[in-house]
Amino acid sequence: MTRDLLAHNRYAKLSITLHWLMLGLFVGVYACIEIRGWLPRQHPLRGPLLGTHALFGLAIFSLVWVRLLGRLQKRPPITPRPPAWQTALAHLTHLALYVLMIVTPLLAWLMLSAAGKPIPYFAFTLPSPIALDPDLAKQFKEWHEWLGNAGYWLIGVHACAGIFHHYWMRDNTLTRILPKRFVR
Repeated sequence: MTRDLLAHNRYAKLSITLHWLMLGLFVGVYACIEIRGWLPRQHPLRGPLLGTHALFGLAIFSLVWVRLLGRLQKRPPITPRPPAWQTALAHLTHLALYVLMIVTPLLAWLMLSAAGKPIPYFAFTLPSPIALDPDLAKQFKEWHEWLGNAGYWLIGVHACAGIFHHYWMRDNTLTRILPKRFVR
């Protein structure tokens, strides 16, 4: 495949970088919260793990806006073209992933604000958008956890679809987003 054709059939370098960086951040978000859950209640690492979980979540929330701007650019075509139902399902899955990346951190912010807990972000503290309300904090926590659990499935479906397209459909769905060194 010539270099020009390869470049035409791939996402822009920024999109590829953000895609894999955000995967790393998701791994960090989920690893922190899972490891925290395995530790005894008074373990000294529980607080730092929760703080790191929050930082990674805020990083995802910040970077998702750059990714959304990148989606305004023309995307490389999938060749050969998949059936319309697969394209529609891919769009729905991507929409759900973007909802996950936006709504989950917002729910965490609202949950902590309603619980009266400060949200430090590096050198400053995020303002509280709502008043203290412990019952509302519990509701936001339930929604945040539910959406976080749904994220496991969404990310899994997304990854499986890429692998399915690469090995079963034998199209360029996966290679469009892989870093160059992984594409032959």
